[in-house]
Amino acid sequence: MRRTGAPGRGSGNAAGAVVVPRAADRDRPTRRPVVPQPRPTDRFAELLLAVLSGQRPVHAMLRHTAGPAYDELIRLAERGPLRTRGTRPVVRDIGYFEPREGAIEAFARIGAGDRLRAMAFRLERGRDLRWRCTAVELGVPRQRRADAR
Repeated sequence: MRRTGAPGRGSGNAAGAVVVPRAADRDRPTRRPVVPQPRPTDRFAELLLAVLSGQRPVHAMLRHTAGPAYDELIRLAERGPLRTRGTRPVVRDIGYFEPREGAIEAFARIGAGDRLRAMAFRLERGRDLRWRCTAVELGVPRQRRADAR
């Protein structure tokens, strides 16, 4: 059996060998992996998608909305614009613009199979520092005109 370092130092492994950390490793601070925090745009896009696709009830957004956004969300959810048969809709891409401090205007591309839809929403940070949705819109797919064929 091969031993590394002096007996009684370091920690032993299953084979009984003693492993001693190198001096350079002991002096180096331990780095924790950086876990990226989700942006408010990511979180709200997923919440809005869940409501508009019928996966969650509208009242799940009650504390996450402000102003007329909740009424607009109710109106949109009644029509079920993102409900699909078969393929579950997913957020494909998110973009945003900050017109001022504490406000974000965002868009999301929603995909379900080979269909792609657009969703736009506005977030504003309240005095309590929580983000709330203040507006939501969906891109309406263009209908083919009969005379365009």
